[in-house]
Formats: sequence, C-alpha cells, structure tokens
Amino acid sequence: MESSEIQTIAFTIILHAGNGRTLVHESFLLMRAGKYEEAEAKLQEANDALVEAHNAQTDLLHQYANGEDINMEIIMVHAQDHLMTSTTLREMAVEMLEMYKVLKG
Repeated sequence: MESSEIQTIAFTIILHAGNGRTLVHESFLLMRAGKYEEAEAKLQEANDALVEAHNAQTDLLHQYANGEDINMEIIMVHAQDHLMTSTTLREMAVEMLEMYKVLKG
C-alpha cells in the first residue's frame, strides 16, 4: 500500500474521531445544563462519527489480513490513539450522563 493511501486512511480516522470527540464535549455542556435527552442525542451522533472512524480502521485491517503489505507510519499511530481516546471518552460520557440523571434528576 502506498504511503499516500495510508495517510488518507489515517486522516479519515482522525477526522471522524475528532468529530466524535467534539460531539462528546458538546454533550457534557448539555449534561451540566440538565438537558439529558439532547445530551443523549449528541452521544449518539458521537457514536456515529466514531463508527465511521472505526470502519476506516477495519478496512485497513481487512487489507492487512488479506496479505497486503502495510507500512505503518507515525500518522497512523496518531490516528489510532485519537480513535481510542475518543471512544473511551464517549464511553465515560455515557456513564456520566446516567450519573447526572441520578444525582440531579
């Protein structure tokens, strides 16, 4: 696989993971304001964005599993890190939303 192809996939992952992360942060503001249904909708949007990032990653993994030579680049390491931290942040936000509901009603 060409370096430019790997970079394109990496930036696709970064784009969607970043969008997901932004949506999670928007949900935090809504949680603080007591707008739980809106916060939940933002978290669903975040999930959709993270699924897009994950799909780009999965396509790359399928190519690797099919024997394609993939030269790992630092930008892909960054993309993977971005996806995993954004995914973890969303998972924590889902739990925090439930805590807000219990604590603030």
